[in-house]
Parts: sequence; structure tokens; C-alpha cells
Amino acid sequence: MSPQLIVTLLVFAPILGAIIAGLFGRRIGDTASQAVTTGLLIFAGVLGWLTFFNVVSGAWPSFTVQLAPFIDVGRFQSTWSIRIDSLSAVMLVVVTTVSALVHVYSWGYMREDPSKPRFFAYLSLFTFAMLALVTASDLMQLFFGWEGVGLASYLLIGFWYDRPTANAAAIKAFVVNRVGDAGFILGIVTTFWAFGTIRLAEIFPQVPAIADHVWRFGSWDCRLMDLACVLLFIGAMGKSAQFFLHTWLPDAMEGPTPVSALIHAATMVTAGVYMVCLLSPMFEHAPVAKDVVTVVGAVTCLFAATVGLAQNDIKRVVAYSTCSQLGYMFFAAGVGAYPAAMFHLFTHAFFKALLFLGAGAVIGAMHHEQDMRKMGALWNKIPITYAVMLVGTLAITGVGIPGIDIGFAGFYSKDALINSAFWAGRDGDGVGVFAFIVGVIAAGLTSFYSWRLIFMTFHGHAKWGQPTHDDHATHSAQHETHAEPLAEADNAHGHGDHEPHEEPWSMLVPILLLAVGAAFAGGLFDRGFIGAGREDFWRGALSTITSGRLLDQIEHMPAWVTWAPLLVTAIGFVAAWYYYILHEGIGARIAARKGLVWSFLYNKWYFDELYQIVFVNSAKWLGDLLWKGGDKRLIDGLGPDGVSAASYAIGKATARLQTGYVYHYAFVMLLGVAGLLSYALWAFAR
Repeated sequence: MSPQLIVTLLVFAPILGAIIAGLFGRRIGDTASQAVTTGLLIFAGVLGWLTFFNVVSGAWPSFTVQLAPFIDVGRFQSTWSIRIDSLSAVMLVVVTTVSALVHVYSWGYMREDPSKPRFFAYLSLFTFAMLALVTASDLMQLFFGWEGVGLASYLLIGFWYDRPTANAAAIKAFVVNRVGDAGFILGIVTTFWAFGTIRLAEIFPQVPAIADHVWRFGSWDCRLMDLACVLLFIGAMGKSAQFFLHTWLPDAMEGPTPVSALIHAATMVTAGVYMVCLLSPMFEHAPVAKDVVTVVGAVTCLFAATVGLAQNDIKRVVAYSTCSQLGYMFFAAGVGAYPAAMFHLFTHAFFKALLFLGAGAVIGAMHHEQDMRKMGALWNKIPITYAVMLVGTLAITGVGIPGIDIGFAGFYSKDALINSAFWAGRDGDGVGVFAFIVGVIAAGLTSFYSWRLIFMTFHGHAKWGQPTHDDHATHSAQHETHAEPLAEADNAHGHGDHEPHEEPWSMLVPILLLAVGAAFAGGLFDRGFIGAGREDFWRGALSTITSGRLLDQIEHMPAWVTWAPLLVTAIGFVAAWYYYILHEGIGARIAARKGLVWSFLYNKWYFDELYQIVFVNSAKWLGDLLWKGGDKRLIDGLGPDGVSAASYAIGKATARLQTGYVYHYAFVMLLGVAGLLSYALWAFAR
């Protein structure tokens, strides 16, 4: 089988499953729909790994499969293609592996849902859109996949459409992403204006020649490359939930837990990081845009980590963790360490999918309770889930031993990001210093909220079914925690009054496999992604102008820089142990006091309230003004309604002349005759 045929089957297998389950699911039944979609995703996953090993080993050179013409308008030409190089091969592995495991996991998690064919069709549609995105050879196909994952995420987040909160969350995600996409579209237009093409293979060779071209707007001069890259990055901010456009991400937890794992672990939210790395030849010649990426990524990293400290919904804690980890990836790309950013994207896919699916297993074990304040002492009730959640936590907190380089996946990739920022700052990049400081602080915060989740969920005293004593917390939980609507079905099968129980093996096997990746993916692929073998691994798929220098210097780090992430990680662990194990209840008392700092973090820096006032309320006011004042009073009042009212008045007045009495009509006729004779006599007299 040729490489071209293999990658074509890989990309189109998910959409075939989506069509079969979506159009014929009711005819073929639940089991057949699940089997078809899951089987095709496993098939795609196997082909994804086959492609990955062949491409990075050099057995397959980079190639592009041109399938069909897409758009051909003058110089604006787009062809539906499948571009295969090391960068797209990494994404193929990430997307197909996580999606296949999510499909398998969903067999158990959605076992009582009556709409399984629709759910599995949406999952496969989402996967196809992501595969179209990561294999695009031009910006138009990239945009097609970009919007495709946006549509599929809307359908998946709002899957339980009978819940108002799910509908609101889906709409919020859709609208916020459209804001980012407006910038993305302008970035594509600017790129086409600058290069005369949207094909990546034609854009990249031209970059050095026009890197210093300036766009003049009035008295303001702007480097064209910076303008294009900043606009493109605005699209990434929306898709990857970066600061200012992050508000949709925690609300997306309204979807089923497998959806959270699929969207937040390896697919939609990483599309922005992938796009920046894909366009690294452009960003390398856009210093202002790189600084913007670095600052926004670092601020997002710190912001999301602080908010995660005070959340009580287990899925929202992991969601804010995703937001923070994406910030790490972006600031690494901003300082030019693109291989390190992609390495963290790769390892993050394993441990974040593990944490989300593990959280789903906890929710199932707790009969769909998501509030960590109502858990505790679960470690011996669900030992397998506890073990894999521990592995995920050790991976995300980057536990490892510097010097001898032994650790979990996050140890290799996250330390590479922080070290790259340090060297960028040492080379005179001011934002690199900022990113390094933020990265170290966020590592400590990540450790605290991650171990807080473990301790509140699995240790301490059992709080099953006990009321929360903090009235404010109880009120907040009603708004923050939305139990997924499988509890009734679970109770109907006799589990509602039982102790927490381990979930079925269809859910446990995927998280066990992800635990293997979370433990060993960093050590196995470290040399290829960022080590001595990176040139052979990437084979020109990423710009190495800056990254080569930064990654070479990682081997010569000062000792204090090498040990700083592990030190703050240990401090975070000890602090979480002190507050939630040694002195259990201190955290609850801090929350009960509702102090300024706790309220600020618990309410997510009040971004939702601020946006409600600034954007939502003002938009409603403007809409009411244009509707009631402009449309109804002005346009309708002077237009259709005014003409109608005048016609009605004239008709009503005229109707009064129609009395129905013959003598009235005879009198009018007599007046007419008299008038006619009078005119005739007057005219004759002249």
C-alpha cells in the first residue's frame, strides 16, 4: 500500500464513520453505529502511528497528495490536499490516538444515553475536521478545518440540548471563537495580499524577501509580517482559549466528559499552537508578533493557574489546567522554541486526556457528582482510577530528577519550555525573562491545584451525600456543578444508593493506555523532539533559526534554573498536603470567609461579569435601540406602518360616504349635474 493511499484512508476514515452513524444510525442501531465509528478511528490511529514512524525515521520523505480543486479565483487558488511532514505526522498521532481512545471510553460512559449514534457521529466529524486542519497545504483548507472543529465543538458541547446551560455554553464557545476567527480571516487576507498566494509551499520561500516590507496606514507604519502574524494569532487566541478569549473554555465542561477530553486534550485547543508552529517561518521574521505571542501565553499560563486554585468542580479544575498548559506552549513558541512547544503539545495530549477521562471515571463512580467537596476517601474504592490519576498528576506537575533525566512525560517537555524562556531572556529578550518567571511560578501553582484535586477527591474524610456547610459554596455549586444526566439511569440500575464503584473496563482500558503515555512518552521521544536528533526528526518542518540556539543551550543550564521547577513543584505539593490532608478543613474555612483574594480567584478574575457589562449588556442596549427606535419607530413608523396607517385612515374616511341610502346618492348625482352645467355655462360665456 502506497504512503499516499495510507494517509488518504487515514484522513477520510472518520468522516465515513460519521456519515454512517449520522445518517443511518437509527436503522443499524446503537451497537453497529458505535462499532463502525470506533473501528474506523482505531484503524486511523494505527495508520497514524505507521505514518509517524515512517516520516520521522526518513523512510517516507515529505509529500503532498492533491485530491481535488477547492477554490480557483484568479491568484486565490486552493486545492484540497493532504500534506505530510514531521509536523503533521505528530498531529496525526495525537489526534487519532486520543480520538480512538475517547471513542472506546464512550462505549462505557454513554452506555445509557439514548442518542449514541448521534454522539459518535459528532465525535468522528470532529476528528475529521481536525485531520483536515493538520494536513492542510494552504490557508484556505486550514480555515476549513478550523471552522469544522468549531462547528463540531458546538454540536458536542450542546449535545444535551434539553439543558439550557449546555445550549448557553455551546453558543458562548461558538461566539467567542467567531471573534478570534475574524482576526484569523483578516490574517489570511493580509498574507494573500503580501505574498500573492495562500499556498504554504509558495509562501515560505518568499518570507525573507518581504520580511521588512512596511504597510502604511495614514501616518502609522507597520511591518507587514508583524501585522499578518498578529492577526493570525488572534485566531489562535480564540481557538486555544488564550487570555481575553478564554471564557468559553470552562463552560465547555457542559458537554459529556469524553467531549471535554477530546476538545481539551489534543485537538481543538491545540490547533492554535499547531498553527503558530506551522507558520514559524513567518513568525521568525515578525519580532513584534513573537513578543505578543510570548506575553499572551505567559499571562494565560499564570491567570489560568491562579483560577484553578479555587475551583471545586473536578472538570473545571482540569479545564483551567488545560488553559494554563496552552499558555506554556505559546510562550515557548513566542521565544522561538517551536520544537519544545510541539513536544509539550505531544506529551500534554497523553496526561491531559488521562486526567479528563479519569475525572469522568470519578464522576461515574460518584453517581455523576462533580463537586470535589462532596467526595473524599475514594482511593480504596476505585483504586485503578486513583492510580492512573496519580500518574496523570505526576506527569502534569513535571515530576522528575534533573541531571539524570528520569521523570514523567511533563518533566521533559515543561522543563524544556521554561529553560528555553530562560535562555531567550539571557540573550536579551525581555519578554523571555517574563515568560521564565511566570513559567516557574505557574509550575508551583500547577502542583498545588493538581494535588489539591487528588487530596480532595481521593483522601481525607468521605463526604458522600453530606451537605456543604458553606451556604455560599452550596449556592455556587448549584451553578458551577452540573451533574451529567446519566444519574437517573445509573440509579435505575441499582447503583444510586451504593458506595462508589469502579467503572467498566471499556472506560478503564483507555485511561490505562494513556497512563503509559503519560509516564513514558517524554523519555521515549525527548531526543527526537528537542534533543540531539531533532534535525533528523523535524526534517525542516519547523523553523530552526532561533530554536536551534535555544535548545542547544539547554544542556548547559545553571543549576538553580534546572532545579527551580522541581523545587516549586515540591512546595506546591507540601502546601496542598498541609491544607487538605494535615489540616483538613482549612481550605473550606478560607472559602467560607469569602476574602478578597479567594473571591477574585473563585470568580475567575470576574471576566464573565466584566464581559457581561461591557459587551453583552451594551450589545443588548444597542440592539434594543436599533430594533425599537430604529426599526419599529423610524423605519416601520415612516415606512410600512405609516403608509398602512394613512391608507387605513383614508379608507375609513371614504367609507363614510357609502351610506346605502338612495336619496344620498341621488343628491350627490344632482350636485354633479349642477356642477357640470355650471362649468358648461361658464365656459360658454368665455
